[in-house]
Amino acid sequence: MSETPFDDLDRYFALPRVSGLAVSPDGSRVVTTVSELNDKRTEYVTAVWELDPDGRRAARRLTRGAKGESSPTFTSDGDLLFVSVRPTPEDDKPPAALWRLPASGGEAIEILAPPGGVDAVKAARDAAATVVRTSMLPSAESLDDDRRLRNLRKDNKIDAILHTGYPIRFWDKDLGPAAPHLLALDDTSRPNDLTPQPEAALRETDYDVSADGRFVVTSWQRPGRGAARRSVLVRIDLADGTHTVIADDPDADLWSPAIAPDGSAVAFLREGYSTPAQAPRISLGYLRFGEQPRGLAPEWDRWPASVTWSRSGDALIVTADDGGRCPVFRIGIGDGAVEALTADDYAYTDVTTAPGGVIYALRSSYAATPHPVRIDADGTVTVLPCIDQPQLPGTLTEMTATTAEGCAVRSWLVLPDVDKYEAQAPLLLWVHGGPLNSWNAWHWRWNPWVLAARGYAVLLPDPALSTGYGQDFIQRGWGHWGAAPYEDLIAITDAACAHPRIDASRTAAMGGSFGGYMANWIAGHTDRFNAIVTHASLWALDQFNSTTDAAYYWVREMTREMAEANSPHRFVKDIRTPLLVIHGDKDYRVPIGEALRLWYELLSESGLPAAEDGTSPHRFLYFPSENHWVLNPQHAKIWYEVVIAFLAKHVLGEDVELPEALG
Repeated sequence: MSETPFDDLDRYFALPRVSGLAVSPDGSRVVTTVSELNDKRTEYVTAVWELDPDGRRAARRLTRGAKGESSPTFTSDGDLLFVSVRPTPEDDKPPAALWRLPASGGEAIEILAPPGGVDAVKAARDAAATVVRTSMLPSAESLDDDRRLRNLRKDNKIDAILHTGYPIRFWDKDLGPAAPHLLALDDTSRPNDLTPQPEAALRETDYDVSADGRFVVTSWQRPGRGAARRSVLVRIDLADGTHTVIADDPDADLWSPAIAPDGSAVAFLREGYSTPAQAPRISLGYLRFGEQPRGLAPEWDRWPASVTWSRSGDALIVTADDGGRCPVFRIGIGDGAVEALTADDYAYTDVTTAPGGVIYALRSSYAATPHPVRIDADGTVTVLPCIDQPQLPGTLTEMTATTAEGCAVRSWLVLPDVDKYEAQAPLLLWVHGGPLNSWNAWHWRWNPWVLAARGYAVLLPDPALSTGYGQDFIQRGWGHWGAAPYEDLIAITDAACAHPRIDASRTAAMGGSFGGYMANWIAGHTDRFNAIVTHASLWALDQFNSTTDAAYYWVREMTREMAEANSPHRFVKDIRTPLLVIHGDKDYRVPIGEALRLWYELLSESGLPAAEDGTSPHRFLYFPSENHWVLNPQHAKIWYEVVIAFLAKHVLGEDVELPEALG
């Protein structure tokens, strides 16, 4: 067995990464973006690459900006638009601007550089109309005025924000004082503000442009009862800026609008509001303009993740988690019939339709990094040449366990190469976040092959609350995080420990976000694991549910009684397993207070407290500048190095040197 990129972290982080996809209106051109590590190994630089739609020729790079390019999209005449930050002698940190690369060839041309930057761009398929999203300060009357106000704040070193509503943070960003706007560009690239004084309506929303360029449909956030937010759908006419609320459901948020090719209708995702007793449900909505919205395929027991239209307009092309995969489905507009278009072991994203019933997408699995493919009308899937797949240090298999109540729980099991490692491997249980999520797609940050390359078998289970197994499977764990999800994890761990390749005497558990919550819960409820790693984890639910960035969402489920019954901190005295706590200070989804309280209570109150001389088997890896995921490559590498060393000590009984950069 030769060395793989996963055996060496520097080689692993240097692997190029594919994301995003765009197809020209006539289907003759396909582009994606490829991210590569910069020379200092401190950030990824993304470039636009053109693919061969027929899957014969190698991909070729189109852009080479020093800071990279993103968000490619094609105009109706085949020009390529993209977003790029390109420093100048006058400004070494300019905002992201919109650029155009002509279809006829030549150099890219900057066409819009608003002071708030461009963070999204969409173009009409059949008309010279483009709509971009930027941000402007609330009192700005124009882009020039916005530039003046921003310079005023910058020159006076002012970062204060006066809030009048909720939320004030999102994931790792402080919201305000600027707010998102939609700007329409005509064929002269003159910007027209479609959303003057939007306040917070367009924060974390999405939009679509009609093929004829006459109107936009966008999700639009409104204040809800108390400090909540709710999302409706708004139609905006590009000619006069008229706003019309077209769908408003008091019991659900409406997201991801997709306009029919002929402009007669819009499809969207509907997320029903949860209650303490009832889990949310995501379903498909359909609105023919002039009529009332209705559900599409209402009996389909899967959660659609993305929605687009077939070019013929008679069906929706949808992705949804399904049994540890995320296939592509076709759903008829007339009859709501659901047909799976793919039947392989992959998860599909970035689905884009083309003429002749052709579909382009990215797909990945735990055996393959994201890569572009073409799906023909007959179901044939063709891989489009892009970047080479890395060699893996082991094999991927699937297993299912049955709980005491008779529920099936499935998992992916990564096994280290049999010719290189021990006959029996130590087991690492890795719990996914969400919790409404599934282990079904390649993850660069949560990558089991890095641990497999150190000889571990890695178990990736989908316990109760996971998507892709029906609404009842989600409902089993709703409001009872410490019950069915925990029982499922123990059942699938027992099944894995019975595998002939697994050494049941050497085990560890790990998870991030909700997975970190489960790691903490496991620590307080069993001593079977030799070590536990808890990343960005929930510890005290009573404080989490009002300090997280979107408290109104969590408190729908997390009542005082639920928090009391399911909070890991109540079982701190029962923790007798060494814990590695990891957290970033810029994590607003699971605020740093969770880790600070966990760390103090581990050392002072746990069943494995600090000794009188202050020594402890527990460790706390803290990232002052990182977010929920710890994304900067230099920090992500340290993350893996510390995790590997901690597991080696407590699972393998080996001392592994910590990274020198920690001092």
